[in-house]
Amino acid sequence: MGRQPCCDKVGIKKGPWTAEEDRRLINFICTKGPCSWRALPKLAGLSRCGKSCRLRWTNYLRPDLKRGLLSEHEEKVVINLHATLGNSSPSGRTDNDIKNHWNTHIKKKLKTMGIDPLTHQPIESTDNDPQTVKKKKSP
Repeated sequence: MGRQPCCDKVGIKKGPWTAEEDRRLINFICTKGPCSWRALPKLAGLSRCGKSCRLRWTNYLRPDLKRGLLSEHEEKVVINLHATLGNSSPSGRTDNDIKNHWNTHIKKKLKTMGIDPLTHQPIESTDNDPQTVKKKKSP
């Protein structure tokens, strides 16, 4: 029926990471370089599954990872790239960071500017109901 989830194995730790686990993961990757994520936990002396190690590194510990709010320039880049490429993200930001910023900040900003966040085309209200948003028809 397929493979069992990696974190269901006996002895595999779940839950929040400790500072010691973070240190071990960082030290291993920085000294040995990346290797198979499935093999890494044992080699680094961690009681975690490979997927957990990969996600921790990718989303929290990578040295080139940017944190905090996006700058105005980054926001403009995201809007332009989204119009061109869809949901790909600029380097240094995780796809989850971009998605969350898009959903909590940029979508609202585009709507207040009269731009549909899905099509990037101007939007207008109908005469009958100002709350209803209607796309402009193409000629």
